[in-house]
Parts: sequence; structure tokens; C-alpha cells
Amino acid sequence: MINIADITAAQERISKVVKTTPIFQSRLLNHWLGHEIYFKAECLQRTGAFKLRGAMNVLAKCHERQVLPKKVVANSSGNHAQAVAFAAAQFGIPAHIYCANTISPIKAAATEFYGAQVHQFDTRIEADQAVEAAGKEDGCLWIPPFNHPDIIAGQGTVTLEALQQLEEMNVQPNGVFAPCGGGGLLSGAIVTVRDMIKAGKLDAVEVVGAEPLNANDAARSLQSGFIEVLDGPPDTLADGAATPSVGPHTFEILQSVDDFYEVDEIQIAYWTQWLHHLLKLHIEPTCAMTMAAVAAWIADKPKNQKILVLLSGGNISQASMSKIWQTDYLLQPPIINPDAM
Repeated sequence: MINIADITAAQERISKVVKTTPIFQSRLLNHWLGHEIYFKAECLQRTGAFKLRGAMNVLAKCHERQVLPKKVVANSSGNHAQAVAFAAAQFGIPAHIYCANTISPIKAAATEFYGAQVHQFDTRIEADQAVEAAGKEDGCLWIPPFNHPDIIAGQGTVTLEALQQLEEMNVQPNGVFAPCGGGGLLSGAIVTVRDMIKAGKLDAVEVVGAEPLNANDAARSLQSGFIEVLDGPPDTLADGAATPSVGPHTFEILQSVDDFYEVDEIQIAYWTQWLHHLLKLHIEPTCAMTMAAVAAWIADKPKNQKILVLLSGGNISQASMSKIWQTDYLLQPPIINPDAM
């Protein structure tokens, strides 16, 4: 299992390529909810998502050890694909991406723009089988989207960086919230917060995950104690969390999460609309849904909780945007705390 030293090393390793992303607040949202919400905007990261951190960490670590591969391959629905393509280009390495043909067209186009070849298949299972075979070729490195210690360490730099920024603002968070697909971002958050608490650098902080109800393999896995796999491609607006299952590396860490919420499609669309409106940021439904978990979590908490929300990405297709705006949810403001009025 990785630790904070791995995440700190990853932060140093990737610092020349990965941007330090800003933290945003909405005074109106804080007023409505009666709490302080801090949004870490990885939607403003290069390639438009946090995934670049993990991919860069893997290849930069290979470069450190002078074992760079001749070619890299990856399986991804989009954000990881772009990250691997971009990271491989930094080292002049050819990249091949394997995915289902349900990939967002905008993510596929961006992946090709960064220099990778995209291979599409009818199903995610076929794509996964193809990348496994390609990864066995001589001189080829398979970079998985989440189930790898170096990927998790790279993704953990999102939380580490955000906590460092909050410390500069003299803010001690009570909760850290992240979306969960394969579990890389959430696992990195858990390790970072857990080890910083052990080191006395943080007081008690809860780490909370959110997942689409229609793609709830992680929630089912946490309930059963075993890795559960979705029966088929899920129907969810949160395409970044539509992974068939978590992996052994992430699941080991996810089992120590403090709380976990399943979010329905109406809430995903609702919070995507509201965060676009309030933050003026172009963010994906996958991370917007995390606010539904925040709203549920604060229901029985004292006022003035300080909450860090990891906004994982901002790559949205026109088709997804159309679905999100089928109903106008801006007519009903977010949950209002009467005590805050």
C-alpha cells in the first residue's frame, strides 16, 4: 500500500508538467448551505482532468530509473486516455488507447490531438482484452487508469496540493469529498488525509466518496467486502465513473473510506447545472455529483463545516450537455439551511 511519502515524491516528480490548479468558492452557495465549500478545480488542469497526474507519475518514475518503454498502451473512456497521450508525448513515446465506442467524441478527438492512436471496440470488455494483449508486447508498458500504486500516488497529489493551499489560507477542512469511478482519486485522498492525521498535520478529517447509483459497483463492493462487477455498461451522465469495477489496489484503500454515497441521475444533472452557474466553471457531471454527497453529509452536522470538494475534470460532450439540460433545475435553489438565512 502506498503512503504519503509516495505522494510527496510524485508531487515533486510531476511538478514541471502538471499545473497547480486553483481553489474556488461560491459565497452564495456557502450562504445557502451554512457551510464553507472549497472546490479544487482540476477541470483547469492540462488535458482537463486530474488523470494527468497519475500518468505523468508513472512515466516520470520510469524516466528516473532509466527504464522508459518504447510504447505505452492504456484502456480508458476518455480522461485517462488524454492523460496518457499527453504524458507519452512529453517523453516522445508512441501511445495507443483502447476503449469502447461509447467514448465521448470530444475526449476521443482530444486524445488523437495529443498524438495517440485510438482503437475502439463494441464493448469495454473487448477493449480491456485488447489492451491486455498489447501490453504483453516487447518494450510496451500498459498504464492502467487507476489500479496501480504509481497511478494512485499521482492522483493523491490533488488532495495533497489542495490541503497545502488550504493551509496557506488558514483553513482546516472537516471533510474531503471525491467522486469514485475506479477509485484512484478517492484512494489518493484517503491515503493523504490518513497519513497527515497520523503525522499530526491534520485534525480529524473525514474522507467521503460519491458514485452514480446506476454504476454503483464500488458501493456494492464496500457493502459485500468483495470486488463487485457491473453487469453491463451503465446508463449514467457521470461517464467518468462508469468503470465496470474498482481494482485490488484501490479497493484495499477504499475500504477505509469514512462515508460513501450513491447519487441518482436527477441529482447528478441538478448539481452539474448549479455548479456551472455558481462557479462559472465547465465541470463534468462525474465530479458535480459529489455535491449531492456533501448535501447529504452536512444534514446532521453543526454549522460552518469546512469542506474540500475535488472537481476531477471538465471534459463534456455536446450529447452529455444536452441530457443535463433536458430539465432546468436552476428554478429550485440548492438545499437551504434556514439557520443560514
